[in-house]
This record gives sequence, structure tokens and C-alpha cells, in this order.
Amino acid sequence: MISINPIIPKSGFLTDNNIILATDFYELTMSAGYFQYNLENSIDDQNDISTFEIFVRKLPRNRNYLIFAGLEQVIHYLKNARFNERTIEYFRSREDFNNINPKFFDEYLPNFKFDLDVWSIPEGQFFFPNEPIMRIEGPTIQAQLAETYILNVITYQTAVASKASRIRNVSGNRIILDFGTRRSHSPLAGIYAARASYIAGFNGTSNCVADLELGIKASGTMAHSWVQRFPTELESFKAFYKIYGKNSILLIDTYDIKKGTLNACKTAKDIKGVRIDSGDLAENSKIVRKILDENGLKNAIITLSSDLNEHKIKDLIEKGAPADAFGVGTEMVTSRDDPVVNSVYKLIQHNGIPKIKISEGKITYPGKKQVYRVYDENGKFTKDILMLKNETSPEETEPIMIPIMKKGKLIYELPALDEIQQFYFKNMEKLPEEYKKLEQLNLFRLKLSNGIKELTQKLKNQY
Repeated sequence: MISINPIIPKSGFLTDNNIILATDFYELTMSAGYFQYNLENSIDDQNDISTFEIFVRKLPRNRNYLIFAGLEQVIHYLKNARFNERTIEYFRSREDFNNINPKFFDEYLPNFKFDLDVWSIPEGQFFFPNEPIMRIEGPTIQAQLAETYILNVITYQTAVASKASRIRNVSGNRIILDFGTRRSHSPLAGIYAARASYIAGFNGTSNCVADLELGIKASGTMAHSWVQRFPTELESFKAFYKIYGKNSILLIDTYDIKKGTLNACKTAKDIKGVRIDSGDLAENSKIVRKILDENGLKNAIITLSSDLNEHKIKDLIEKGAPADAFGVGTEMVTSRDDPVVNSVYKLIQHNGIPKIKISEGKITYPGKKQVYRVYDENGKFTKDILMLKNETSPEETEPIMIPIMKKGKLIYELPALDEIQQFYFKNMEKLPEEYKKLEQLNLFRLKLSNGIKELTQKLKNQY
């Protein structure tokens, strides 16, 4: 079984010792409130079972599908998050909890652990709005307390993986690298972005922790400051080549791209390549390619960077830019065109009784559900059917939610990151090309089973 890599910093604000409090305060008030209510009404914790499902209400702008990522970090949290003396005292010290029975702090929290059942779609799977991507079931206090952390991890990695997938779709077989750590929203976000983009087909990253902990190969060239540090550009290139030899990728746009390319040619004939980070990338890359070829550097690759996104890369390719690799940073790690994935965590059943939320424009379908995927004779996706878990599954369909944990124990063999990426590629082969277009086409319509329709209407009539 593959070991879980938590990607949690061991110093600073967040560690395994306080990760249980990486949550919203109302999760604490509800958890303590459930304990107090159950105590006063002689309800055993194991007889108060809630079921929550996670889903996305709508697609972000320009998206026709989403890519699921973040499951491994959710598993780490559920297996390791505990209350210790410090976190319990924080809990106890807040006057909000003055009316909570001391047994909560003295007996319940010291022995707390997540004994939850978890179902999920695998990482690297594509999905659509209103489909459950994860189901959490167990004692209400536990299931409630898990909400914020799970949403945080899944929402961000899914946003980045979905953006990265668009970039991979337009890049063909060219190398694409994550250059976004410095523009991510935190050092931890930079690592998560490297992981999520790798799942969605990126070839590597600039992030060293992602290399050390996750095995995603880190690479880099040089900054303009390296070139500026030396009396001349050529001296800077030669100094770099003396150290890194044939692995050298030289940054040629600090002063003048044509002269920079000629200086790269003078440095050595076996440099790995050059990088262009400014100007008209399409025209400049053509000029650079010509100079490299004329000077015996036909094997030198050209890497393009500079605020690239899927639209710019598509345009560069259509203009015939002879790029071998793209470095993508800010636009990908922030999912800049729409950084919001509208994920929610909703109660759909309590003690076996289906629950519904019917707020205006925010309906939550009741009951435990499964998504069945339908393919055509060529193995291409055609539709998804949302059904109650106890309904008979349709013939020739694939259920996409699978069991992950049972009573807090991992029952799923975690795949290695490379295996997740390969799973992603296989899934994308099943997704029709129209879904991969850059403009939002509103192609997907979820089919609801008769059981869900009838149960939803029945519960609506009760309120």
C-alpha cells in the first residue's frame, strides 16, 4: 500500500499537532452543541449518524468539466487529526463553550478520532455540477467537524487541476512546467498546485518540496539577475555553462534577444536550450530558432514563459511558434480566469432518514447517491445518471464513486502520483473533444433517476 504524503509543514502555523483546528469556528460550536444535546437527551454518539455529500453547484467560467484532486490529503487529515492538550485548552478557554458539560473536554476530546466511512471518486476523474464527488458518513460530531478542511483541500487542488487540464489540452505533446510557486497564495498552495497540475498532465515543476516529497521533477533555468550579475551576457552564460554543462538552459532576453541567442550559440554547441520570457513570443521564438539552427544548435530546445495561459499557448501554437516547452505560473496556480470552485458539503441523510435543502436556487438532492457513467460504442462519455445508492444500477454503466475508508480505516490502495496521472490521461481519452474547447458550451445535463425525483418531491411537499 502506498504511504500517504500529507504535505503539511512541520513548523509555522499548521502542523499535525493543530491541524484539527484548521477549520471554521462554527464547526466547533456545532460539534460541542451536538455533544451537549446528545448528553442531555441520552443519545449515544454511535446512534447519531449523519451523512454528508460534497459536490459543486456550478462550473467556473470557461469550464465544461472539472478534474478531481486532493483525496490523499483528505485521507491524511482523517487518519491523523486529533485533539491534544493545547487544542483542547483553546476550545475550553472560549467563553462560547461555558455551558458545555466538562465531559466534552475531559473525556470526549482527548479520545477523539475520525471513525468515518468515506466514498469518493478517484483523483484524476472528470466530473460535473451536482454530482457527489465524496460522501462522508459517521457520528454527527465527526462528520461535521471534517467539513472545512476537506472542502479547503479539495476545492483548491480541483481548481488548479481543472485549469491545468485546459492547458494540457491545448499544448499537445509539448512539455509544460509549473512555474507558479512564487505567485501562489502561500508556500503550501505552491506545493498543492504542483501536485494538482501534475495530476492533470504537467511534466514538472519549479517547486523543490514537490520534488523532495512527491517525486515531481523540479527544474529551472536562471533569472535575469544572474545575467545582470556579470559584466557581460556572454560571461554570464559561460559561467553558468562551466557549472551545469549540457544541462544549461540560458535566459536570452535580458538585453536583446538576437544578441542573446548569438551569445548562447557562442557559449557551447551542446547547451540544452534557451528560454524567452518577454516580448512577442511567437515572432521571437521563430527568430531564435533560425539563429540556433544556423549556428549548429538544432537540438537546443526553446522554452517560452511570461504570464502564459491556455489561450496564449493556443495562439502561439496556431502562429507556428517553434516552442518545445512552456512554463506556466500565475495564471495556473491562481486559476486566474475564475479562481472559484463552488464546492459545498451538505447533509443528505441523518440516521437513515433522507434530508433535503430547498433554499432558493440551492437545492440539495436527498439521500445517499451514486453516479453512473455511460459511454458510447467507441468508449466516449455520453452522460451521467444520478441515482439513489439503493436503486438498481443501469446496465452497461460505470459507478464512479468507490469506497475509501470504513470506520476510519483505509480500505483503498492509494495509487502513486504517476498512476493518478496515467488514470487522468485514460479518462481524458473518454471525454469528447467538444468538452475540451476553451469556451464554455454548457454541454452537460445530469440525468436524474426516478427515485431521486420522487424522493425530492416527497420531501419538498413536507416543508
